[in-house]
Amino acid sequence: MTERPRRLRRNERLRGLIRETSLQARQLILPVFMQEREGREAIPSLPGVTRQGPQALLATAREALGLGLAGLALFPVLPEGQKDPEGLAGLDPEGLLPQSVRALKRTFPELLVITDIALDPYSSTGHDGLVGPGGEVLNDASVARLAEMAVMHARAGADVVAPSDMMDGRVGAIRAALDQSGYQEVAILSYSTKYASSYYGPFRSALDSAPRHGDKASYQMDPAGGYREAIRESRLDSEQGADFLMVKPALAYLDVLRILRERFELPILAYNVSGEYAMVKAAAERGMLDERAVVLENLLSIRRAGADAILSYHALDAARWLQQV
Repeated sequence: MTERPRRLRRNERLRGLIRETSLQARQLILPVFMQEREGREAIPSLPGVTRQGPQALLATAREALGLGLAGLALFPVLPEGQKDPEGLAGLDPEGLLPQSVRALKRTFPELLVITDIALDPYSSTGHDGLVGPGGEVLNDASVARLAEMAVMHARAGADVVAPSDMMDGRVGAIRAALDQSGYQEVAILSYSTKYASSYYGPFRSALDSAPRHGDKASYQMDPAGGYREAIRESRLDSEQGADFLMVKPALAYLDVLRILRERFELPILAYNVSGEYAMVKAAAERGMLDERAVVLENLLSIRRAGADAILSYHALDAARWLQQV
């Protein structure tokens, strides 16, 4: 045989020499659930993940920086009594999220802070946008509200705003609102390819953001929609001023991630979502697999498919394990 691929797999030095994909802590972003009361509150559906009060959030940020993570993505958890059909708490400049952003940037100015732009944490309907009298999610009225929210987050000090709502035209409206308010340097991470996935269950439990009626299929993407819809959504967001694109979920849509990587020059992130995390944790707790090995393999596969960075609840553990490699 003239070709023997195993020659280059014979030892670690040779394997490392030709390795095409790398995974580093600086490519990881930790999603964090915030709450008003101090301390940490366990989330049953997400073992090892907590809802964090103000001081706990600062401690997490310190740990993330020490491990070399890129930054934090913030998701506020509000009591039901603070929610209403209009999601008005999402526009409160003294609310949980803007206060948290200010505290983080005051204490750790070098930390990358990403904020979620959607109404579901604040709305008593559980939907990402405003809901009309007939139960339909209103696109254009929602976009105006989301643009206002983005400006408020920028004013608080957010480095990146991340519209996760999937309303048509929201990236362009947010870009215009930010620019007109003097926040041209604030970047937009668009959830450009976000599917109506069954993998979000633990997240919605943690945030108490499940829709109170209907579902999100009229604005999130159909898992069977194929590549054309993903390309179209990404093209529109790119043209409207997105700085990053996002694929969510990650593992079940690696093929979509690869297609987008080949077609777009913008940085692409992927969200290793709550259901993907919970499955690994559950199997590891039962001794069915090696958690460290599987987590690092999963994250590496997301990078190999084309992600420049990854949002993952495994981020802190993964960063520690990478230090030991």
